[in-house]
Amino acid sequence: MPSILIKTADELARQRHAGELLASVFTMLDDVIKPGVTTMEINDRAEAFIVDQLQSRPASKGQYDFPYVLNTSVNEVVCHGIPKASEHLKSGAIVNVDITLENAGMIADSSKMYLIGDVSPLARRLVKTTYEGMWRGIKVVKPGATLGDIGHAIQSFVESQGYSVVREYCGHGIGKEMHEEPPVMHYGKAGEGTVLQAGMVFTIEPMINQGDSRIKTKKDGWTVVTRDKKLSAQWEHTIAVTEEGFEVLTLRPEETIPD
Repeated sequence: MPSILIKTADELARQRHAGELLASVFTMLDDVIKPGVTTMEINDRAEAFIVDQLQSRPASKGQYDFPYVLNTSVNEVVCHGIPKASEHLKSGAIVNVDITLENAGMIADSSKMYLIGDVSPLARRLVKTTYEGMWRGIKVVKPGATLGDIGHAIQSFVESQGYSVVREYCGHGIGKEMHEEPPVMHYGKAGEGTVLQAGMVFTIEPMINQGDSRIKTKKDGWTVVTRDKKLSAQWEHTIAVTEEGFEVLTLRPEETIPD
């Protein structure tokens, strides 16, 4: 089994900087993502900003032969939605924008939900609950906790709210490579799995469905949707385990860590 890479202080400093740069991409996109914009415009604006303004590399482009710099997953799309020039965001939609960025050899990965125009209370509740579920997972991160503790915190909360956790996709270690050990499940049993230690860096990125957890992949080989066509939401941050607990490397300016 591949080993879990513990980041050095220098690697962590570079990864923290990559996370700060990635957070600034979302700040830029906040003014771009609104009714009428195409998902390809979002992709192109992000690419230009990452390359020209931040002198960084969009790490998703070319990974597994994926041709774009980000994923735009709208409504019932669970993950890996492909940007399209023909796809205009309509009022009432929810969309997850998932972006990776590499700077000075280290990668950060984050995603944010955007509510487009006039969004229904049911859709808002799903998005809010998914966000809270992610934070419940993050808040248990500390040396000595387990990956099962993270999954259990997320699963128990979102299922108590009537939602389901997608099980086929998970968080992952991240550093010089986008996907490193360990896989980070968003469901599980407290006390089970890998024990966390300072210097580990991984993503927590729950995908939560309004209906049941079943999914399918479309014929394009990328786009994953809910089988029942109900909505899905996702949020993601890159997390470092510290001696005291955790650090969110991709925290955005508008965010505060919940009590």
